[in-house]
Amino acid sequence: MQRTLVQEAPHCIGKTLSVSGWVHARRDHGGLIFVDVRDHSGILQLVINPENTDAFAVAEELRDEFVIKAQGELKERTAELKNEKIPTGEVELYVATLTILNRSQALPIQPFAEAQAGEDLRLKYRYLDLRRPKMQENLKKRARYYKVIRDYMEARDFTEVTTPILANSSPEGARDFLVPSRVHEGKFYALPQAPQQFKQLLMVGGVPRYYQIATCFRDEDPRADRLYGDFYQLDLEMSFVEDGEEVRSTVEPLIKTLVTDFAGLSLKFGDDVPRIPYAEAMETYGSDKPDLRFDMKLVELTDVFVNTEFGVFRSAECVKAICVKNGASLSRSQIDSFTETAKGEGAGGLAYVRFGSDGTAEGAVCRKYGKAITAFSPIVKHMNQDELNAIVEKMDVEDGDAIFFGADKRSVVNTVLGKLRSEFAAHFNLKDPSIVALAWIVDFPFYELDAKTGKMDFGHNPFSMPKGGMDALEHTENKLDIVADQYDMVMNGYEICSGGVRNHNPDVLYKVFGLLDFSPEYVEEKFGAMLNAFKFGAPPHAGCAFGLDRIFMVLIGEDNIREVVAFPKNGSGVDVMMNSPSAVDSVQLKELGL
Repeated sequence: MQRTLVQEAPHCIGKTLSVSGWVHARRDHGGLIFVDVRDHSGILQLVINPENTDAFAVAEELRDEFVIKAQGELKERTAELKNEKIPTGEVELYVATLTILNRSQALPIQPFAEAQAGEDLRLKYRYLDLRRPKMQENLKKRARYYKVIRDYMEARDFTEVTTPILANSSPEGARDFLVPSRVHEGKFYALPQAPQQFKQLLMVGGVPRYYQIATCFRDEDPRADRLYGDFYQLDLEMSFVEDGEEVRSTVEPLIKTLVTDFAGLSLKFGDDVPRIPYAEAMETYGSDKPDLRFDMKLVELTDVFVNTEFGVFRSAECVKAICVKNGASLSRSQIDSFTETAKGEGAGGLAYVRFGSDGTAEGAVCRKYGKAITAFSPIVKHMNQDELNAIVEKMDVEDGDAIFFGADKRSVVNTVLGKLRSEFAAHFNLKDPSIVALAWIVDFPFYELDAKTGKMDFGHNPFSMPKGGMDALEHTENKLDIVADQYDMVMNGYEICSGGVRNHNPDVLYKVFGLLDFSPEYVEEKFGAMLNAFKFGAPPHAGCAFGLDRIFMVLIGEDNIREVVAFPKNGSGVDVMMNSPSAVDSVQLKELGL
């Protein structure tokens, strides 16, 4: 008899059915045994009568998570026994035959318990953790998510092309995973950090629009929003494109559709996704991936304190502040906690001013539109009346607000206040999970100074075209002022996409590496295939790549990215289920010349 899914049972009253699944629960009521059987579609109650001696004997053996098959007649429950909490609660299966397909030991984790085990234990027994309804739903949602993406791309004439997994090492900004070659001893493949070179070669090969859901590999430290080792991205490229806006306008509707139609969330800016230059994002939000669901902008106050008597502010290159609405309600211990956050980002401390009477001390009276506001803080005594009034006016301060300052090098101030901005928003529940704020960050610096070495390095992607091309490279006096035609999309404080107009000119490519003292020979060794291809009529092209795991995490309201993939590694980069990484046999190493 063909198996019937549990969810189909309510439509089969009076019919003889065969159902299979796991024992979800067993109840012995003396005369009758009731068993809840669970498959991927739902739960159905089985009734085993003691008069059916064979089935009853089997039912007495059952324990949770045994795998069983039951055949019998589906009947409607009496009115007083119907269970409205489950879709199959109006019916039950009166069992004629019952078979144990497989037995189960007591589970080391309880997937259906309200309180779940710790993450490492759940990952060790991930195959059991996947039985959780939430995980089952996440896997199904992810499949639908991929279908929406593929349908969208194919409707716009993108061709799906898979690219090699065994590739060459390439400077993409992270460490490579290397694979030793047995055939070519002493040489190594690298797992691709991204299909960057291959997709550009496809453009040279005449493919007008390429995409793939690509597996990428980077040896980066894991965190809550970044998987360790392998991750998935929507990788795409378009030929005969000279302006990044063409790419942005092509893919932006896909992300909007995923937000509204797939996830059922609201867009903060509707159809008007802002384009924010990198420099403006850093100065206004202290981050190149700002969360725009809330305001709390960084306000420049350097000019206010140019002649101040407060030495900390007077000696600083930059003074900025953020206004935290209702921030005066923060306790001393809470402010101490935020101070530690600031110190962790490089600040020496955290200066602040509360506004509104707190009943504990005499404060300084400020003026805003003729209205008196009282300021309380240990640093108020170092400020004159004009400085206090300017703060209140520039920061749009109201009673109950608090102002938190950053005073240091400009880069440090931006970083510190950018981090605090996010932390304060989390504390005051300003990050509404039902809203998605999208933005494009554009005009990234082509080069930047390495914080450790002080030497100039690529700021983003070495394959992007500098705005102004060769002329900008040759005639811009300060090379740190060169802007790349690159763009990121951000979603609720996460970078979800990175892209750019590609450098398809060999001479310009030699030059961008040459400014970092890389020789032409080095460039040819690392990127020979691409350089050679560009000599044979490479069209201008541009593209981007979306981090699919991170987007999905935001869309379904997860805080931990490991919850959105089937078999992730833990926070230390270890697969505790498969015991990976692990030592390998010495014979294998010998074969590889290691």
